[in-house]
Amino acid sequence: MKTTKWDIYEELNTEEDIQAFVEASIAEAENDTDPSLLAHALGVAAKARGMLAVSRDTGVDRAGLYRSFTKDGDPRISTFDKVARSLGYHLTLAPVQRKKNIQQITDSKANSNSREHIARSR
Repeated sequence: MKTTKWDIYEELNTEEDIQAFVEASIAEAENDTDPSLLAHALGVAAKARGMLAVSRDTGVDRAGLYRSFTKDGDPRISTFDKVARSLGYHLTLAPVQRKKNIQQITDSKANSNSREHIARSR
């Protein structure tokens, strides 16, 4: 059986396709701890948009973009941010919700309130 090389960026023909791909990748990355997933997605979107156009928008040379967004690439945060902005996105940090930590805080407050109530009752 003969196989052919296929790259998803070739299927992203419109801005809507690129946007849908990036947003699906963002949703998938929310449940993944590997940041390279999102970096790869931005690289695919940049290729679909056109690396020359992204290079002009970001001020990062094309070779640098290709290197940064390869499978094993590790883009600097500034490059990642510039490419994201070029594609119409921006970086945001959000707190990670951890059930264990939330439960510990809740239990701690409940215990503290109980002790205060008991102390006042005496």
